Amino acid sequence: MSTINYDLKKIKALVFDVDGVLSANVIPMSQDGEPMRTVNIKDGYALHLAGKQGLLLGIITGGRSEAVRKRFVALGIPSVDIYMSSSVKIHDRHSLKDEEILYVGDDIPDIEVMRECGLPCCPKDASAEVKAVSRYISYANGGYGCGRDVVEQVLKVQGLWMDDKAFGW
Repeated sequence: MSTINYDLKKIKALVFDVDGVLSANVIPMSQDGEPMRTVNIKDGYALHLAGKQGLLLGIITGGRSEAVRKRFVALGIPSVDIYMSSSVKIHDRHSLKDEEILYVGDDIPDIEVMRECGLPCCPKDASAEVKAVSRYISYANGGYGCGRDVVEQVLKVQGLWMDDKAFGW
């Protein structure tokens, strides 16, 4: 059962912003001035499982931290599908139809790609402008389970949530 009003069986790709979506929107800074993002373990598990189940995964972020790249590569997202330092967010690498792409963003730089994808989603604490273009607003804030919420609903509808691939790493 899904609370997303969309045919989730169409979804072939899940694409995420990082800051404010897969990490909290408050970021501590290191002494060197580098942002030190938080990560949500359940978001990470859901992303990893989605990749194991054959869904395409992507990251589009304005951030430049190598720690971000390492985190998502470790979860199984191919490095070529992790777009860092992206001031203009686009999706076109896998020649998918717009309706096959779900994108989760939280702030104004995400709006352009959200208008192009089939299923624009956002966390509960997204900006008002992003909420206005979203077809689904998660019950969870960014960095606190928003990614898990969206991924779990897609996998459940596609019959990929609690099968034998769900166990183990």
